[in-house]
Amino acid sequence: MLVELAIRDIVLIDRLSLGFAEGMSVLTGETGAGKSILLDAFALALGARGDGSLVRHGEAQGQVTAVFAVGPDHPALALLGQHDIAQDGDIILRRIQMADGRTRALVNDQAVSVQVLKAIGETLVEIHGQHDDRALADPARHRDLLDAFGQHQGLVASVQRAASVFAKARTALEAHEARVEAIRKEGDYLRHALAELEKLGPEPGEESELAARRQTMMASEKIASDVYEAVDALSGDGSPIPLLSAVLRRLQRREREAPELVKPSLEALDTALDAVEQVRQRLEEARRQTDFNPKDLEQVEERLFALRAAGRKYDVPVDDLAALAVRYADDLSMIDAGEHDLVRLRQELAVAEADYVVLARDLSEARKRTALALESAVVDELPPLKLERARFIVMIDSDDKARHAAGFDKVEFWVETNPGTKPGPMMKVASGGELSRFMLALKVCLADRGSAPTLVFDEIDTGVGGAVADSIGQRLARLADNVQVLAVTHAPQVAARAGAHFLIAKDLAEAGHVATSVTPLQNAPRLEEVARMLAGDSITKEARAAARSLLERAKQGG
Repeated sequence: MLVELAIRDIVLIDRLSLGFAEGMSVLTGETGAGKSILLDAFALALGARGDGSLVRHGEAQGQVTAVFAVGPDHPALALLGQHDIAQDGDIILRRIQMADGRTRALVNDQAVSVQVLKAIGETLVEIHGQHDDRALADPARHRDLLDAFGQHQGLVASVQRAASVFAKARTALEAHEARVEAIRKEGDYLRHALAELEKLGPEPGEESELAARRQTMMASEKIASDVYEAVDALSGDGSPIPLLSAVLRRLQRREREAPELVKPSLEALDTALDAVEQVRQRLEEARRQTDFNPKDLEQVEERLFALRAAGRKYDVPVDDLAALAVRYADDLSMIDAGEHDLVRLRQELAVAEADYVVLARDLSEARKRTALALESAVVDELPPLKLERARFIVMIDSDDKARHAAGFDKVEFWVETNPGTKPGPMMKVASGGELSRFMLALKVCLADRGSAPTLVFDEIDTGVGGAVADSIGQRLARLADNVQVLAVTHAPQVAARAGAHFLIAKDLAEAGHVATSVTPLQNAPRLEEVARMLAGDSITKEARAAARSLLERAKQGG
């Protein structure tokens, strides 16, 4: 429920802080005193559209703070969790309105979007008035309200789950059908491509290996003649090795005669012969490496070029050709295996649809029974509200071909205001005063089901008086047994039923400007205000006596 409402620098309000309790509270005051300003400020804190003109003249910004106490299972707490908003006791909604039109929204002192603020606010407060275009007047909510009245939550949840299973089964089938159909259309191409790839037999890494071999062979081909000539120079008839060997032997024979002269030359010549032999051996090895069959190069090039041509043809890297062949083989197997899967998926869809239809029909039948009960309950509330000739109708349009999460039914509340007139949607057929009374009757019937913990009624008693106003007061008081009720009213019969009474007035502030004030009333001041509401500016003894009678009767529950 709403615990506190604090307003600062909004239109005619300087600073205002109001505390609220359970039950029914009324706000009264003369026309133009600022009751609408108070509600506009409250709506701003709940996520209503901002407007720079709301900021009090001369101020840069205004601010509204609403503090709510909620139970541990209230849906607002789930929203806080979804948006990572800290939870610690009360829920505090704050809206800062800048004079330039910008606004800031905060929940528990954490910045949020206006959409999040509004979503949380809608779970905490419902505002009803003659021109209210939300709450009970919104056809989008009528199905939910009917389900709440009939306590269909379990059935609704079951239908939602069945609809989800059906939707997933349908999506799976459609995706599989599309894939199988695409493969069928490409079947001939896939078979030809797979045969070509299988014949080619590509291996991962094969391109790099072949390219390296080709490069070596091509390089070998270019240097082979030079290597052969070098080998021939060292190993053929013109080789210097025999000549050097002969010189070495002659010098060795002379070594004893003049060792100091011959030995250095022998050592150098021996080293030279070793070096020449190493060169010859390495050239022989190089010759062996360059000694390949030219057909080998042709074969390597033919294989390499075939792989690269396939890569270009299928628009994939050469190393991916093997994986492409596997994928084509899998796709072709889908044509056969896919038919089997199609049968299975169609069976699963049929089972899911059958389960959904059973649950949706049960829910639809329950809604039709509940519609009759709700019609009867609302009609019972209408005569005291001077709508004794009116009818309330729950229109249910069912389409058993639909597969929506909410079931087969569209629900809208219709009314017939007078016998013989054409019934129609409540928002279109009922006048402003009739609409507010229809909504009050509905809210009384739905008081403990599907309702926000705080209900605000903005002058729903406009245009009525006497017994009708008293009936409205009685019903608001009955609502207050289950939820918190805040009512802006001009009817003394309504004001007398409240547990708390606030007077809204315009006063001259210390700074010399007009400001709206709100004063809690009890005892004599409250009696005086109810008397004023009865008699106007000139309060008579009779008016005070009538006011006292109203208050005493309301206190006794009459």
